[in-house]
Amino acid sequence: MPIDTTAVAALREEPLDWRFKAAPLRTPGGAGTVGEYLSGRPTLADFGTPLLTLERRAVDHNVATMAAYTEAAGASLAPHGKTTMAPALWMRQLAAGAWGITLANLPQLRVARSFRVSRLMLVTSLLDPAGLAWLGAQLDDDPGFSFTCWADSVRSVEIMDSALRAAGTGRPVDVCVELGAPGGRTGVRDEDEAVAIAGAVRAAPTLRLAGVAGYEGTLGHDASATSLTAVDAFLKRMAALYDHLEYEVDEPIVTAGGSAYFDQVVDVLGDAGPRLVLRSGAYIVHDDGFYRAVSPLVRGAGPVPFRSAMHAWARVVSRPEPGLALLDAGKRDLPFDEGLPEPQIVRGRNGPMLAGARVTALSDQLTFLALDPGSDLGCGDVVRLGLSHPCTAFDKWAMIPVVDDVDADDPEVVDMVRTYF
Repeated sequence: MPIDTTAVAALREEPLDWRFKAAPLRTPGGAGTVGEYLSGRPTLADFGTPLLTLERRAVDHNVATMAAYTEAAGASLAPHGKTTMAPALWMRQLAAGAWGITLANLPQLRVARSFRVSRLMLVTSLLDPAGLAWLGAQLDDDPGFSFTCWADSVRSVEIMDSALRAAGTGRPVDVCVELGAPGGRTGVRDEDEAVAIAGAVRAAPTLRLAGVAGYEGTLGHDASATSLTAVDAFLKRMAALYDHLEYEVDEPIVTAGGSAYFDQVVDVLGDAGPRLVLRSGAYIVHDDGFYRAVSPLVRGAGPVPFRSAMHAWARVVSRPEPGLALLDAGKRDLPFDEGLPEPQIVRGRNGPMLAGARVTALSDQLTFLALDPGSDLGCGDVVRLGLSHPCTAFDKWAMIPVVDDVDADDPEVVDMVRTYF
């Protein structure tokens, strides 16, 4: 297994206490650890609010759906682990056939290596001398560890090579030339400069040229024809650059693909190189907002769409006006950068209490819920909220309960997921 399953299993021995805002308030049998607590078959009624939960059935569905898609497409998947920073979820993805795990910075790499993830991709250049020395030691101490990072300037290559030489690193670091686009994030904008970067990597004794990388997600923010055309043009530039370079590894890679346009990545880059690596990360939990609207599997790229696995639960703490309710969750608890939460149901109650309801704003600790003035939603009622953008939901929760069926009157809690942000 490309992750230390024993280390992941040991997370069930962690005490459930005040350190975690999602710790249960009632623990059957006086259970003190995650495993002991779960052995009592608890329900969501044990927990206070605000709360973020995952649904096991939806996670299982999403993992299986993406694994089937990538297999049918002939692509590999290195899901972006920064979405969840949850080794237990990484393990699920790896067990389903993921090629590796993608990460965004040095602290995230250290988390992954503490759980012995055996293949990692860093979607940037690692330029910290201390970090490069640490990486070199990881490579030298573990022959089974595979690592790839990116470079978008000759200067980045020089910094990496110098630091790795100073550290006395024995194994070379694999590097992909990162292509970018105006208005995007990192990545070299000019193809001639990209060729110069590739030459610098090949000339550096501590590095190996392993492929071409890019990220298309910033070039579109919806499924409009304009966005899809911009993404397509960028991917064609990546394919042309890949064809132009000569590599130093047996199986060079071309890698792109967030969770919004991975179907286009497959269409354009599927035949570009020996291994196409997708890096979609948000798919494992999906959402009720941005990705619900833009996901390729919603747009018809596959027979079965993803399901939203994450929900928030917040309690009505004030009804100061007929058309207003205040819930006890805010910006510290819920994502809001890609759309406000969506009111869905009132736990344990039926009726039209949320008909026409909408979230209008979040403060640090409160949600403003606009209601029909005749709504009988009252103080103490618990509202389930759909959320948008998992990448800014998980970072607010160090422990997340997993329920079996989010639609049950009192969902059973079947797991607790630990995150490391």
